[in-house]
Amino acid sequence: MAGRWQDLGMFNAYGVPGADALGAAIENMVTGISSPVDSDRGLAARLRYLTKTDAGYEAMDRAGIHVSPRTLMAWLSEERKPNGANLNRLDAAYWDLRRRNVATDLKNRLNNNGRGTRVEINPVDQSGVERKHQRDVASRNINVRGVWDRAVDAWIDDDFEELDAIWDEIIQDIGSEYDMYANVSSIGWAA
Repeated sequence: MAGRWQDLGMFNAYGVPGADALGAAIENMVTGISSPVDSDRGLAARLRYLTKTDAGYEAMDRAGIHVSPRTLMAWLSEERKPNGANLNRLDAAYWDLRRRNVATDLKNRLNNNGRGTRVEINPVDQSGVERKHQRDVASRNINVRGVWDRAVDAWIDDDFEELDAIWDEIIQDIGSEYDMYANVSSIGWAA
């Protein structure tokens, strides 16, 4: 949705599409292993997490990790360390599996037993815009219901079009000024 900000950077305003901000806010709810993948501890933790279930092996397959069982056992026993490309793939597989494993919890937290989640929408940053070109756009707080299952599913699938459609639904509740929030500096919630 372009809205009134279709030439967003023309006067030095800064923002991102609301769908991007929505995806980033969901992403920020996911926590996991903090040790880097190239550290012994981080690698071992990721390998344990990925090899516990069939879903972990599926995540490794999606990430492009195609090694022999012997190589995988050498990694697990710390006899060998994966090369840089496989380290990156292991990290990607870990976060893919982590997202999928926490999706149900995220949906429950955001749906909040049908009450939804109060979302703060911060408009585009106009600090670099000349005063005569600035628009009067305030931060908004709205309660969002009924879209969270779809939003989390779209986030997992990297479906930007669906996130954009969901963002359009969310900002429709703002009223006549909804298109001023097609691009935002950030959004946030406490869920």
